[in-house]
Amino acid sequence: MDKKQASPSEQFVLNQLHVDDTNRVYRIMTEFAEGFEVLSRIPPGVAIFGSSRATRHDPYYSVAEGIGHLLVENGFAILTGAGPGIMEAANKGAREAGGPSIGLNIQLPLEQPTNPHVTTLLNFRYFFVRKVMFVRYSVAFVILPGGFGTLDELFESVTLIQTNKIRPFPVVLVGREYWQGLLDWLHGTVVKRGKVTSEEMAVFTLAETPEEVLTAIQQAAPDHPRVIP
Repeated sequence: MDKKQASPSEQFVLNQLHVDDTNRVYRIMTEFAEGFEVLSRIPPGVAIFGSSRATRHDPYYSVAEGIGHLLVENGFAILTGAGPGIMEAANKGAREAGGPSIGLNIQLPLEQPTNPHVTTLLNFRYFFVRKVMFVRYSVAFVILPGGFGTLDELFESVTLIQTNKIRPFPVVLVGREYWQGLLDWLHGTVVKRGKVTSEEMAVFTLAETPEEVLTAIQQAAPDHPRVIP
């Protein structure tokens, strides 16, 4: 078997957890401890999410690169999932600006390479530990066009805000053409049917350029850490 390819029984890490499995409990504790130790020393972080499948010819690749560069110039650290595509672009911009370019990599059955622009790398086996790190050490989420993983991070963040598990912070959707249909559906169906309130939808900001992203984050003035009760 290729050493990079996990066996079917090894892939489903949550299904392997048992009440008496202290080794895995310690592994989880170690991931938390390492993440807290490394990320507690960074400037205010902005998490940038988007498709790992975006090529360098994708118009949002250059936008993500510009966002990473501009945010670092304004005192922020950049956090991504450490992979290719949009993540690579954001890390590239951050590194070229001379600031913290941080990658929170997740171990997957089909390994994704860490992009070469990450200057600080943390590796996680458990998605939920990684999610805590993104939320705890970010003062804003910037969401560029992406697929299921990007949507997961998007709705995870707004759910935590909606349920008061974290203090509110900006969730900036980059790419009006890409995201407008989703927002129209949320307003026209979800809000209309009473599943979400109009006030809860105010968490979203649409942006198109790095400058608009920076303005949205600065206007929110998020100078406090993310705290999960």
